[in-house]
Order: sequence, then structure tokens, then C-alpha cells
Amino acid sequence: MPSPFPGMNPYLENPQLWSEVHHRLITAIADAIEPNLSLQYRVAIEKRTYLSDGEESVMIGIPDVSVYSQASTPTQTSSIATLPAQAEATTVTIPLPEEKREGYLEIREVETGYVVTAIELISPSNKRAGKGRDEYENKRREVLSSPTNLVEIDLLRRGKPMRILTKIPPSDYRILVCRGNRRPQAQLYAFSVRQEIPKFLLPLRSNDTEPLVDLQSLLIGVYNRARFDMAIDYNLEPLPPLKSEDKIWADELLKEKGLL
Repeated sequence: MPSPFPGMNPYLENPQLWSEVHHRLITAIADAIEPNLSLQYRVAIEKRTYLSDGEESVMIGIPDVSVYSQASTPTQTSSIATLPAQAEATTVTIPLPEEKREGYLEIREVETGYVVTAIELISPSNKRAGKGRDEYENKRREVLSSPTNLVEIDLLRRGKPMRILTKIPPSDYRILVCRGNRRPQAQLYAFSVRQEIPKFLLPLRSNDTEPLVDLQSLLIGVYNRARFDMAIDYNLEPLPPLKSEDKIWADELLKEKGLL
């Protein structure tokens, strides 16, 4: 069964599904744009690796295994002298370093290896304070201080969006297309859960033909191939929950599709 939503399916933001969505969508974008690039370019799937503490891992869906224990026998007192009550030990969870890997795309010039365009699909860890955001912001500053083009795709409602200077109305999702030769200006596509994902031209070098990226069609293909309809229970609320007005809209939509 196809996705019932006209644009981004908010149920795909669930931490239990997002890692697979991210992996499949990055690959789908690479496969879609490759045939439309001249032979002077190649698309490389790269990964950013860093260590995060266990607290971040718990936030994105790894079960909390903290166990709190109490002694089953009362404290014994001496008949000769009264001893102060002794604190009981409690079993707790400590943060352990965990390796995180985030995939992204680079369009490189074959002859020189120069990165012409970087394509980033934002992860949950990029949108909250911590190592993941720090690592991504460092990479973002590095790209924005170079002639490399940047495409930043944010299909997550939760968390703090990446910084821009212009004030814009709140939105659920964003696509930023930042051309190296037009900075500090950039194109921002801001859209809601009720709208289709906008198409955009992939920035390359000047005078090169720029392929049109139809992210909506790519996401539909990912949803179908992964059979996400079998993994989603539309009787439950998406994570994160929708705004009240969007929940009413979504419930009506799901009822029309026979999913509620």
C-alpha cells in the first residue's frame, strides 16, 4: 500500500524507522542523479563517524536499561552501639561511547577529486545539542567557507533547525540549496506535512546542466520498496506527535484511506 500522505510521511520520523529511511533515501538520491550527470562527475556516498555518549543513544530509541535495586532486608543495629544508617547502593546506567555513522553525498569532479556539491540529509542528532550537532555544524561551516555547493534536506520536525539569518515563518520541513557563487544568499524551500516535497535543481558548476531532484518521488519509491506500510501502525500517533490541527487533518486523511 502506498504512503497515504501527499508529502513527507510523519510516521517515518519515528526513531525506530528513521535510520533505515535515511540510508535508503541517501542511496535513492545518489542513484537518481547519477544518470543525469555528465561524465566529468561522480556521486560518492560518504559517512561521518563520531562517538556519542549513551544519553544521546537513549534519546533516539535505544532502550533505557537502568535498574534500581533496594536491599530486601532491613538494616541491622548493634545491641552495644547504634551505627548511622548506611546508604544503599543503587544500580545506574553510565554513558558509554557509541560510534555513530551519518551518510551524506558528495558530487566530485572526476579529474581533480574536487567536491562540487555536498548533499546532507539531516539526522536527529544534528538537531539537538551534543556531539552530533557539533560535528555537523563544523562540517557545515567548512563547506560554507569554500566554493562547494550545499544541499541540506531536513525532513524531521523535532529539534532545532540549522541556522539561517533570515526570519521565516515556522515550518515542518526544509530544503536549503546554497550555491557557492551566490552566498550569503541561498534558496530555502520550507513546507508543511500537508504539502508535497518541493522539487529543486541540483547545483553544479556554472554553465553545467543541473538535474531536477524529485525528492517526493524518491521517498515514495523508498516507502514502497521497504514495505514501510507493514511496519507502521496508523492507529498510533506518529513520533513526534503532530500539532493538534495537523492531527485532525491526518486522522481524516487516514480514515479516507481506510487506515483508521
